[in-house]
Amino acid sequence: MTGDNRLTARDIMTGGVQCIGAHRSLREAARMMRDLDVGALPICGDNNRLTGLVTDRDIVVRCCAEGIDPATVQAGSMSGELRWTDASAPAEDALHLMEKHRIKRLPVIDVAHGHRLVGMIAEADLAGNLSDDQIAEFVSKVYANA
Repeated sequence: MTGDNRLTARDIMTGGVQCIGAHRSLREAARMMRDLDVGALPICGDNNRLTGLVTDRDIVVRCCAEGIDPATVQAGSMSGELRWTDASAPAEDALHLMEKHRIKRLPVIDVAHGHRLVGMIAEADLAGNLSDDQIAEFVSKVYANA
């Protein structure tokens, strides 16, 4: 990361993330995304713990394109394999996790204080904290054809 390798995930994340309840509909998730101007929402279970992540692309490709009414699908059904990082982890670790798994958004959990969702790291957060070489490497790894 530029200049300071001691940056943590908390240092580069965007805070104030809102969850969609696992039992709420994808239509509600889509409206929240529109209203919040975001492309992804963390999914929280009944215990307010992170259980997944739903993206606008998930709603379009896995629901609408299949002819399924998003009002009839619970957000929790979109939960796939969940990746996240600890708020105190080095920012470099978050970058490597995103590159390795080719993901564009990474939830940030404060493990030391109740395992709470405290933010999200997205491409824009990385761009403000990466060198040009790191940005090029991230783009080549995350967007490369598999």
